[in-house]
Order: sequence, then C-alpha cells, then structure tokens
Amino acid sequence: MSASAAAIEAEGLHKTFGSIHAVDGIDLALQPNRVYGLLGPNGSGKTTLIRLIAGLARATAGEARILGTRMPSRPMLRRIGYMPQAEALYPELSVRENVAFFARLEGAVSNDAIDRVLELVELGDRRGTPAMHLSGGMRRRLSLACTLVHEPPILFLDEPTVGVDPALRVQFWAHFRRLAAAGTTILVASHVMDEADRCDELLFVRSGKVIARGTPTELRQGAGTTDLEAAFLHYAGLDAEGRPLVASEP
Repeated sequence: MSASAAAIEAEGLHKTFGSIHAVDGIDLALQPNRVYGLLGPNGSGKTTLIRLIAGLARATAGEARILGTRMPSRPMLRRIGYMPQAEALYPELSVRENVAFFARLEGAVSNDAIDRVLELVELGDRRGTPAMHLSGGMRRRLSLACTLVHEPPILFLDEPTVGVDPALRVQFWAHFRRLAAAGTTILVASHVMDEADRCDELLFVRSGKVIARGTPTELRQGAGTTDLEAAFLHYAGLDAEGRPLVASEP
C-alpha cells in the first residue's frame, strides 16, 4: 500500500512550548487496519503527538493528515475516537447518560449501540450509576465506552488500560484486534512495554522524536535482544540502568 493511502500521516511535525521541543520533526505514515503502539517514557511527547494528529492542538510547524484530510478539521472529528489520559466525563450523569451524551455529539447513534458498548466494558449493570460513584478503573472503562460508541474508523487511545484489571485488559485488547481486523486504524500510546507485543507495529519515542519503528520482532532483532525494554534502551542510547552510553575511547 502506498504512503498516499495512509490512514494517519505527519510531515515535519513540530510542537514547541517555549524552549521545550515536545514534538521535534516527526514524519510518519500509518497504514489502515493495523494497531500501532506509541511507546516511550512519560514526557517523551506521545500525548502531544496524538493531540496534533487528531487536530486537538495546532503544530508549530509541519502538518498532520487523517484519511487524506489536513488536520485540524471539524468534519473529520466525527470519524475519530480519542480517549485521553484524564477521563472527560460528567460526574453527575449516569454511566448510560455519559455514553449517550458523547454518542449524540457524534451524530445519530442507536440505543442498541450504546447498550453493546456498555456490555463490552462490563458496565451494563451499572448503567444507572452516576459517574462520580464509580471506581477509578470503572471510570476508565466508561471513558473507553464513550470513545468507541460511534464506531470511528480512527482510534487514538492514550494509556487506555491504566487502572484496568488484568482480565478486562485482555478483553480490551481482544476487542482492539477485532476492530483493526474490521478496518479500524488504532494508535495506542503507552509506557508499558508488556502491552507492546499486542501491536502490529511499534514506534519508540523519546524527546519528541521517533527513534525506532518496526514490528516487535524486528525491533528486538535489530537491538540484539529478546526483551523490548532492553531494545528501547538500545535505540535510545541508554545502558541497562537508563543512563546515557559513553562512547569508548579509540
């Protein structure tokens, strides 16, 4: 598939905050129907990159495109699902009312679709509970339901499984895989390396730059290791304790 058919693109993307280069000249083209992992430590620029691509922030330089449309684009927002790190929920509204509200923002969504997504995140029996009375993990599940209810072709998930129990996390990832198989393009930001193998392709990010890209197997092989965390350290030029490698004297 050619780069012109990419679902998500960035060219020379920059975002600065004063002297801080949060996104520092990123180029990428992500093909449809795949799950991409954006892996890097906190503060590496993952969230800023997602916000730029999704059109929720304006770039200092460069451009981002989704399905060929330059972002930001208000019409394109209806074709995007974005789950931020912090839940954007209305605490006084019930579980179902929150999902229904976000569904209406995206256009006509059936009651059946709302019920299906609540069952997916295992909140069907809590549909009448105000969001303020949910545990942290349940709020995370509700946030995901609000993101998925309109069945967007492009999904941006920023740390989607934080606070979610291991069994439900497996179910989430199984659903992400089904969505990708059905045609959805998914970009997942995380700093948890044990989720990386669930992605089709990984982008290692550090200091606002993509320092490596490939399948989990390719990245391990390129770094000469069987461990993805060790692979990240290799591409970042760090030793096993996260300290910069010092070139040996000739």
